[in-house]
Amino acid sequence: MGSFKKYNTTKSILIIIILLFLPVYLLKQHFFGNNANSDTTPHYVGKEACIECHQAEFDDWTGSDHDLAMDIATDSTVLGDFNNAVLVANNQTNKFYKRDNKFYVYTDGEDGKMKEFEVKYVFGYTPLQQYLVEFAGGRLQTLALTWNTLKKNWYYMPDSTYKGMNVDHTNWLHWTNQAQNWNSMCADCHSTNIKKNYDLKTDSYHTTFSEIDVSCEACHGPASEHLKWANLADYARKDFKNYGLPVKTSGIDNIQYVNNCVRCHSRRVALGDFDPLSPTIYNHTNPAVPAAPVWYIDGQIKEEDYVYASFTQSRMFMNDVQCNDCHNVHSGKLVLEGNKLCLQCHRASDYDTPTHTHHKNYGEKGDALISAAGVHFEVGSGTQCINCHIHGQNFMGVDYRRDHSFRIPRPDLSEKNGTPNACNQCHTNKSNKWASNYIEKWFGTSRPYQYGEAFSAAINGDKDADKNLRKIITDDLYPTNIRAIAIQYLSDSTENKTLLTKLLHSIEPELRMAAINRFNIDSDNDIKTLLPLLYDETKAVRFEAINRLSFVDSKLIPKNYRAAYKKAETERLNILKYNADFPTGKFNLANFYYQNHDYKNAEHFFLATIKQDREIEMAKLNLANLYSAMGKPQKAEKILADFVKENPENGMAVYNYGLILSENRKYKKSLEYLVKASELNPDNSRVDYNTAMLYDFFGEKAKAEEYLKKAIRKDNSNFANYSNLLQFYNKNNQKSKAKKLTAEIEKKFPNRF
Repeated sequence: MGSFKKYNTTKSILIIIILLFLPVYLLKQHFFGNNANSDTTPHYVGKEACIECHQAEFDDWTGSDHDLAMDIATDSTVLGDFNNAVLVANNQTNKFYKRDNKFYVYTDGEDGKMKEFEVKYVFGYTPLQQYLVEFAGGRLQTLALTWNTLKKNWYYMPDSTYKGMNVDHTNWLHWTNQAQNWNSMCADCHSTNIKKNYDLKTDSYHTTFSEIDVSCEACHGPASEHLKWANLADYARKDFKNYGLPVKTSGIDNIQYVNNCVRCHSRRVALGDFDPLSPTIYNHTNPAVPAAPVWYIDGQIKEEDYVYASFTQSRMFMNDVQCNDCHNVHSGKLVLEGNKLCLQCHRASDYDTPTHTHHKNYGEKGDALISAAGVHFEVGSGTQCINCHIHGQNFMGVDYRRDHSFRIPRPDLSEKNGTPNACNQCHTNKSNKWASNYIEKWFGTSRPYQYGEAFSAAINGDKDADKNLRKIITDDLYPTNIRAIAIQYLSDSTENKTLLTKLLHSIEPELRMAAINRFNIDSDNDIKTLLPLLYDETKAVRFEAINRLSFVDSKLIPKNYRAAYKKAETERLNILKYNADFPTGKFNLANFYYQNHDYKNAEHFFLATIKQDREIEMAKLNLANLYSAMGKPQKAEKILADFVKENPENGMAVYNYGLILSENRKYKKSLEYLVKASELNPDNSRVDYNTAMLYDFFGEKAKAEEYLKKAIRKDNSNFANYSNLLQFYNKNNQKSKAKKLTAEIEKKFPNRF
């Protein structure tokens, strides 16, 4: 009995203690939360937090291109000669020197005058190093004077990058202008957690980063949750996905893996700051497809393409190869040297033999070659896989980069399409035919079909082009970006329109975007076909859809889609504002405001575009059209007069000038320019209609009839051209001609009567 009483007393005490502690625990949960998961939004912690557990990876990364992508200018980071060095370039004497432990360059500035600039940061380290200078408005600008770290000499980059373009201080390519601006052109790929922070109102920046170089979290994402995961016992880690890291780099397919690299290793359009938490690259980036004129017609590199679009069109990529199969992603170095790298997958007995390479081995007698890029290839180099299948060219003057499309040399196609091939890129003194003959001798005459042939045929108006394009588009054994290019080359036909409609629902965002871009809106039904894409899961697709639909009168948008349309328009505006630090961005923003009848903002951004880049001709033409719409035809006339004086063969400008002269009642001068515009615009029948109306105004009926007929010859599928001529005959009481033309119209356009 006593024990039972003691037990009850103890039990009561325990219950009281539990009851006392329970409110305290609840209070702790309410006010402080669970320490392990109190803040589940990942944030950046810095590379130092990674070293304890990932020393080997950190050691690989140290000294890599990523590690040395950017740094503060100090004696240990600056590689260039600042010991009173001199470089005569661009008709000026540039000087490099130090003072008070700071680095200075004496060169031409924003106004073209020579002055002193302090170097604040270094950019890269091999095979070249660039230097950044601070300007007002938060800008960092990249000097054109560049240090060749291999030959250890200064060079003037525009001499090789912009040959013959006369890059002076008024050109947007000049080092003080937007093309060489770090904030928009460089920062995102050379530092970690970049926020561009461009202020549209003040045309200035407050760009920030977490780490100055490309550190661990640039690829793996902010690691704060990973640190929580690492500090927990195994049993407590089950609530964390992917070890608490927002970006998966293992247990994924090669598409996902390569897409982790896309935001830096691609030519692209940015849709906003990089978001490591985004489920798709297409919410912040739209990679360019390898299409002409930036690439060759067959997809080979021509201008800067940063590897992604080349690699993703390759057979390697289509067979599940990914970056880390060849590269140590932390050091950037190859995982194996020489042909051993390729023999991981390709049989040596088939490919690493004289019967395949047909070139001399190392040590054999022969002559070395200097390639088209100026690269020295010694005897034996021809036996190396990369020199025939991953040839390259120089960018930025001295940076030799290989084409990662991994292609078979095709001198036969070089002969047809003017495309390069590895044979003649080394044997520069030989012809394509010479190389083609050897290929036939070694490997026979059979060749695989190359998609560039279909694209070239489409450009040349080949009657079978559409058939071959459709075969590429509908065959998922072709790379997705190549299928997207094929869509661009499709002609206007009912069969192609049906295919495009189907492609709007493709699982591939690239194909949906290409289909939207090529989809002509010819009816209300076409509008209804595009409208569902305003709800697409990816921002890039929604952006393409609203861009296409923006040319449609908003009154034609059904009520049930107006909310989505308005939301997409707001998203579109934000993307345009994000990119408005570029002159093309300002131009696109000006067009947006013009379309939405906000003429004040349209005028502001057209003028800003012209100020930033005088070579964007359409900005001047659109500004003239804007002034006409604003009821300011005199301003429009002045702009067009100056433009036509500088560009007398620009057909559209001459046409617009003729129209504005007429609007300003300068009819004789207007007729003079419209007649000229008719010759300069062989495909624009509207020019001939306007010319005819002015001749009619002057009473020259025969000339008016001549130009109305000319409009029909230019475009005999346009009903309006026939209708205009018929109205002219009826107005001038030419009954027999009207009767004959009516019969012709009824036969050609039976559904219009």
